[in-house]
Amino acid sequence: MKRDKIIYLVITGLFSLMIAGGAVMYFVKYPMVAKTITKLGYPTYIIYPLAIVKILGLIAIWTNLSRTLKEWAYAGFFFELCLAVSAHVAIQDGEFAGAAVALALVTTSYFFNRRLEAAEKEAAA
Repeated sequence: MKRDKIIYLVITGLFSLMIAGGAVMYFVKYPMVAKTITKLGYPTYIIYPLAIVKILGLIAIWTNLSRTLKEWAYAGFFFELCLAVSAHVAIQDGEFAGAAVALALVTTSYFFNRRLEAAEKEAAA
């Protein structure tokens, strides 16, 4: 279980750095992000709400306030990253790698989170 906990923390930490870095960039480099978002075919008015939701999602994952909220945060990140990968592939700009890496990280984080929850449940029984 200790190995799983370390893997979970490292993977979730790397994922969090990627997502938080992107969210900060949405605020700091808005013109550049707006250009990319427009190129992907999305409206620019989603930039600030998306950045805020990403930060809230990370808070939901790290704080464990609610198991349901954490599940929804993982689901939201999964779908958002699937859409990001597919949007980059669709316009063939070759910039899907970052989203693909984040997608792999969030999937791995979720897997180890579920494994740790199952181990805790088993230990409590």
